[in-house]
Amino acid sequence: MAIFKKLVTALRGGVNEAGETIIDAQALRILDQEIRDADVELKQAKESLANILAQQKLAEKEVEKIQAEITEYENYAIKALENNNEKLALEVAEKLSVLENEHKVHKTQAIYFAENVKNLRQTISQTEINIRNLKQQVDIVKATESVQKAQSAIAQRYGNSTTKLQTALDSLERIKKRQEQTAATIEAKKELSVSENQDSLDRKLEEAGIKSSNQNAATILARLKEKQAN
Repeated sequence: MAIFKKLVTALRGGVNEAGETIIDAQALRILDQEIRDADVELKQAKESLANILAQQKLAEKEVEKIQAEITEYENYAIKALENNNEKLALEVAEKLSVLENEHKVHKTQAIYFAENVKNLRQTISQTEINIRNLKQQVDIVKATESVQKAQSAIAQRYGNSTTKLQTALDSLERIKKRQEQTAATIEAKKELSVSENQDSLDRKLEEAGIKSSNQNAATILARLKEKQAN
């Protein structure tokens, strides 16, 4: 029985590990989708903000309109009182009572909308910052993932067999030496070509009687005689 429980526990652990492996393998794809979903929700929030802001402006306009009517009818009531027409003044007062109640309702709505607009703007602003930071982190993670994949490929290719890498380095060294040898050969040929050209010129001068091959010996002998005389 104990062995069966351990086996079940092991199987559950294997399932969890397999699930985590799948999630890890798809982590970037999942994160990209979550960011896209967040962008969509942010767009919807901005549309909701625009609607609430519109309602706020309408409520504020209604407040201004009713306030203007209240001022107008207050003047009517005062004139009625000045004319000693209390009955008419009372009717105007009843109208003012209705207007003031409407004014209070619309003003409450305008304040409510204004508070919601303020809170929504703060939330949207913070969400935009969070999404932008998240996108930057995702870019860094993707770059790191690419680098690590390249490093893993190199390690897999050469890590288990240093012979291949050493062979490649040896081949590179041989190529360098061969290039050096070729360059030295080319330089030597150039020097030989210059020397042969000079020898050919000297030979032509000697054959023409312009230059003597014993000129150097004659010069040395003259120098020795001068030294002896001194």
